[in-house]
Amino acid sequence: MPTAGPPAKDPAAKFTRAGALWTSLIAGFLILILLLIFITQNMETMSFTFLGWHWSLPLGVAMLLAAIGGGLLTVTVGTVRILQLRRAAKKIHVAALKASGASAG
Repeated sequence: MPTAGPPAKDPAAKFTRAGALWTSLIAGFLILILLLIFITQNMETMSFTFLGWHWSLPLGVAMLLAAIGGGLLTVTVGTVRILQLRRAAKKIHVAALKASGASAG
């Protein structure tokens, strides 16, 4: 007589990297569609001045460029911090290996 246990999990329903990639691609395309709508609705040309430079751009494009610049700045700061943490972890790892090697010898 078979015992009643928990139902077997469906292997097709588990989380995969391909599924996560597919989900993120769909989300990215939805965001791009919203950005395209925003830019097309804000096509009035505006004058901009920054540190003596003068130029004209559509307002939507200027705001998109500002958002991209902010994102790149965030990525740059995050990358520098990750590199600092990796360097510190490597120093700690090397020191631990030296300490365990000295105590064993």
